[in-house]
Amino acid sequence: MLLPFYQQELLEAGCDEAGRGCLAGPVFAAAVILPPDFNHPLLNDSKQLSERERFALRKEIEEKAVAFAVAAVDHQEIDKINILNASFLAMHRALEQLKQQPDFIIIDGNRFKPYQNTKHQCIVKGDGKYFSIAAASILAKTYRDEYMESLHQQFPHYDWKQNKGYPTVKHREAVLSYGLSPYHRKTFRISNPQLSLFNNLAYESTTAHQ
Repeated sequence: MLLPFYQQELLEAGCDEAGRGCLAGPVFAAAVILPPDFNHPLLNDSKQLSERERFALRKEIEEKAVAFAVAAVDHQEIDKINILNASFLAMHRALEQLKQQPDFIIIDGNRFKPYQNTKHQCIVKGDGKYFSIAAASILAKTYRDEYMESLHQQFPHYDWKQNKGYPTVKHREAVLSYGLSPYHRKTFRISNPQLSLFNNLAYESTTAHQ
């Protein structure tokens, strides 16, 4: 069971990001303030839900939230400031857009750059522990997925409709065949999936004879 709040004295917002490990596209982040009585039996870490469940929950969250916002940092900014700082910046942008500012922030993960003078708490795997972080993970994930699907129309050979920019074998093979798109993160290393497989087999063969 997820918990409604980390603390109850201050107005609390949950934050999470999506797309940090992708080879292409922006990193998205969301900030959500939920009402005290919010509850939903399906609400959980977005990775534990089907696409249909995520979009159904997104509608519910947006209708009932005290405040919510979604923001992004694009691939060019990511290359300039690195993905960790870009994730923090996306969260800050989402927080800035909230129609009501929180007094306390809970963040999925173990690191965060303080936002203004607002108190915060980092929570490892927080999207599977607290309602507002889970809600933020769903908004960030669904908005980013829609964005990558729209880019898929221009660059279908990278299969972004399916992989959403993550480094699947098909995605990496497409980069090796067609090169980088204008939306790829140039500072991210893209390895040959076949070479990775060969290295793993060679390692297994070597260790088997030791």
